[in-house]
This record gives sequence, structure tokens and C-alpha cells, in this order.
Amino acid sequence: MDEGFLLVIIIAIGSNLPHPEFGSPQAVCEAALQRLEEQGIRIVRRSHWYRSAPVPLSDQPWFINGVAEVDPGPDLTPADLLNRLHEVEASFGRTRSRRNEARILDLDLIDFEGRVTAEGSRPELPHPRAGERAFVLLPLQELAPDWRHPVTGEAIEELIDALPEGQQTQRLE
Repeated sequence: MDEGFLLVIIIAIGSNLPHPEFGSPQAVCEAALQRLEEQGIRIVRRSHWYRSAPVPLSDQPWFINGVAEVDPGPDLTPADLLNRLHEVEASFGRTRSRRNEARILDLDLIDFEGRVTAEGSRPELPHPRAGERAFVLLPLQELAPDWRHPVTGEAIEELIDALPEGQQTQRLE
């Protein structure tokens, strides 16, 4: 591993549909973090929540998004962690029928200690679209301002500066 890369495990959290038990999308995201803790995945620290328009732009509700640094313990591989994330999504009622649809909960593995896997691997690391999404990069910059893309080596500021126009994202206080 090249020097200058942070050895962190980062997940992204998002929701744009309310849950019958937990309520608003922001409450869903908070409950998901708690559920991960209950499953032994320690939340080391997390960003503020951000409100963001769907990407690609559509008429579905806006999302609540954030990122968290997690510690899954010494025994979980990236694939194990991704499976746990998907189990938590399913426990909240998430079904996967088509890409970019509205969803109760979305948990993505963004970075696992700077590891890089082949395209099409499971999981693909880093997350293949993480460097193109304001709703990932802005909270990630808050959490890990020295983070660099494991494939390109680009600093997070460079990735943010290169974002396409029109991705509406605002930090919530």
C-alpha cells in the first residue's frame, strides 16, 4: 500500500423512503447505524447527514445520506461486511428490483483499507461510483479530509472539484 492512503473502512448510508416503524429517512439512517452496532460492527465516527437530490435526477424523493467509518472486527472480510450490510438492508424491508430506485435503506461499502479489487468482483473496491457522487464525497471529506481514491490517487478535493454539475447536496445541522 502506498503511503498517503488512509487505512479506513468507510460505508455510505442513505434513505429516501420512510419506514413504518422508524419513520423518516433520517430516522431510518440512524436506526441502521444502531442495528450495525448491535451486529458487532462498531461505528468509529460518522459524518453529518446530507440532503441530496437523486442521481440520476428523477421525480423520486430526495435522500438523506451520510458516511461512517466502521470497525467490523478482525474476522470480517470485505465480502462478509458487504453481506452484513445487505442483511441489515433486508431487515429494514429493502428489496432490489432495479438500479437507482427509491429505497428505504441503502448501505454501500465505499472503501476497505484502500484495497482495490477487479471490476465485477464482489465487492468491487473501492465502490465503483463513489468518486462521482457528491452525496458520498461531501460527507467523506468531512469525515476523512485526507482520503485519496485508492485507484486514481486523487485527493478528495480534486474529486469534488471534478464532480459533474447539478448534483444538489446540502449538509444538515
